[in-house]
Amino acid sequence: MDHQQEYVLDTIESRDIGYIRLWFTDVVGNLKSVAMTANEVPGAFAEGCGFDGSAIDGFSRVQESDMVVFPDPATLRLLPWKDGTPGPAVARMFGDVFTPDGEPFNADPRQVLRRNLSVAEDMGFTMYVHPEIEFYLLHSIADPTPIDRGGYFDSVPDRLPSVFRSEAVDILEAMGIPVEYSHHEVSPGQHEIDLRYADALTCADNIVTFRHVIKQVALKHGIHATFMPKPIAGAWGSAMHTHLSLFEGDHNAFNDPDQPYGLSRVAQQFMAGLLRHAKEITAVTNQWINSYKRLVPGYEAPVHVCWGASNRSSLIRVPRTKPNKASSRRIEYRSPDPACNPYLAFSVILAAGLEGIRQGYELPPEAANNLYEMSPAELRAANIELLPITYSEALIAMEESELVAQALGEHVFEYFLRNKWNDWDEYRRQVTPYELERFLPVL
Repeated sequence: MDHQQEYVLDTIESRDIGYIRLWFTDVVGNLKSVAMTANEVPGAFAEGCGFDGSAIDGFSRVQESDMVVFPDPATLRLLPWKDGTPGPAVARMFGDVFTPDGEPFNADPRQVLRRNLSVAEDMGFTMYVHPEIEFYLLHSIADPTPIDRGGYFDSVPDRLPSVFRSEAVDILEAMGIPVEYSHHEVSPGQHEIDLRYADALTCADNIVTFRHVIKQVALKHGIHATFMPKPIAGAWGSAMHTHLSLFEGDHNAFNDPDQPYGLSRVAQQFMAGLLRHAKEITAVTNQWINSYKRLVPGYEAPVHVCWGASNRSSLIRVPRTKPNKASSRRIEYRSPDPACNPYLAFSVILAAGLEGIRQGYELPPEAANNLYEMSPAELRAANIELLPITYSEALIAMEESELVAQALGEHVFEYFLRNKWNDWDEYRRQVTPYELERFLPVL
């Protein structure tokens, strides 16, 4: 037993932890959980916890169903849901899924990210990520209206929004998930909480935990929190703007003060890789049909494949805050939304960027203008393409991508496409209220 496992067992005893919830996600990012008593944890470290993989979306067929999940001792955190009620505490650990033969299971999203991070490590890099996570607070699913009328950075007179954010931040901090900022976003009922930089695997774990915490706090207050990218027509969509950088040891590989905007050659090649493969990875970073209701002009959502310094109409932005701080040099990839599976999204983002470094891609010229004001002819003249405008277009681009297939692995790649094509086929058979209202009277 290693020292981390020993620390977990000591913590369980000293903190009177009675139950451990072992967390992992299915391929599309739904949180899965199995509970065990504290007495079972040593056995789980040694032998794992067996389960039926065929019952988890995207995992395995019935004839290959046995799977084993091992707790990651570095992820032990107390779950503060008891609200002072008596009895032992409850904690969670994330798990890694293996086959009965002890091989990392290729359909486990956490293992997919681990594999891509190993590729980066072989090239000398560690990826760090800082997400800005937006979400809506609504009265209920039955009454999906915003709980407040605030706007960007507003201090809302209604007490609930501020109390909600403060309570959520306190819980996240108590769980060891540092928060940088929280504020009201542009639309009524829309809020944002920004998590501090962490390595990509820790950050993905933090995002999964974040979504669970936000839902739990909303439930406590009798409201509904949603990470749906576009829950309200005509309102701003919810994004997960993703700041990222590569480090070589303690050195930020994206920093070179002698280059424009302080971006090193590595950073420029990484950006070029993201731009060249942007269409291919969008089905993963924006994995729901509703995601493409957000990716439309007019709401600061990126629809053009280009980059710009401080240009919020571009797909990649180069933040100019703290320009003289080497460790803060980063890029912001603006297309992901908060409903993606972060393990898979970070995997394809990293794979695209590393391909740019590996192949020495040249970064195209900066787009300095407001892209929403440029005509189609001007965009074509500047060689600026559009992201996919529907999920079917995104899936077609993904299907043709060797890069995404390699990043996700054959099993996840094929299941993800099959699952999402089924969603699209079901969606396109629907007759929407818009069609009835717009066309029934005239056709």
